[in-house]
Amino acid sequence: MHEDLDSCARMLKNAGCSPKVIAHCRAVCACALEYAGRNPLVDRHLVITGAMLHDIGRGSTHAIGHAQAGADLLRSMGLPEPVARIVERHAGAGLTPDECTLLGLLPRDCMPETSEEKIVTHADNLIAGTSKVGIDESIASAIHLKKTIRKRMYRLALDVELLCM
Repeated sequence: MHEDLDSCARMLKNAGCSPKVIAHCRAVCACALEYAGRNPLVDRHLVITGAMLHDIGRGSTHAIGHAQAGADLLRSMGLPEPVARIVERHAGAGLTPDECTLLGLLPRDCMPETSEEKIVTHADNLIAGTSKVGIDESIASAIHLKKTIRKRMYRLALDVELLCM
């Protein structure tokens, strides 16, 4: 497993991500693995890779478009589509094509669907920097987002908790 983490950390660094972003990705990975370990049907290797690389787009932008930018980068590098989809769908609790358009992004379906996508997205919501916070604190810190998005974050948290009981 250390080999996977180190390989992903090198990819993040090569993509221009700061040590702070890399540390955040490691914390998200640890949190995601806590959830993945509770469900034998979850692909742990996919969770590790997706969690470690979820913010690779921050090497080029810190805007909301970092998710699509990161997914496009991974696709151009030939990484598997399930990894690219985790990266593309991790922002907040996902974005509909209409929400992407309103944000100036390509109108893609960026809603997490698979167990692995949901676990990484939820774990990212629970990690502030490198510290784990509760879902209530995470939602409270997202007060600037629309109520529908905050509700989606809460529903995602419930989905992951049920999935990984």
